Amino acid sequence: MAIYVQIVDGEVKQVWDSAPPEGQEGWKSAVELRAELVPNRQYHSAHRYDLTTDPVQIIWDAVDISVEDRKASMKSNASFEVMRMNMQNEFTPGTHTAEAIAAAQATADAKIAAIEPATTHDELDALV
Repeated sequence: MAIYVQIVDGEVKQVWDSAPPEGQEGWKSAVELRAELVPNRQYHSAHRYDLTTDPVQIIWDAVDISVEDRKASMKSNASFEVMRMNMQNEFTPGTHTAEAIAAAQATADAKIAAIEPATTHDELDALV
């Protein structure tokens, strides 16, 4: 896919993924460079531009996810099923029995108890 950026006064003003509009100055070809990510341990940062290259580079760096942030996300995901069941019961009473919700809560509690003592990504990986 072709990408074009319009540069005005040394700043990117527009980005297009098709031919840029005619009659406007400052358009250059661009390419995206995305850092390879370690799954579950990194995400892409906001992009930045390198205007000194031809084509212009749109760069997406990797950002590390802390163990604590990953633990918080995993605990939230573990609790999601219980929340979903409770919401369904709120909108459609009787969708889930109290026993089913209690079982889901016990499962979530067990997952959270396993996540809590982890101190490394390797320990968290072993739980997935």
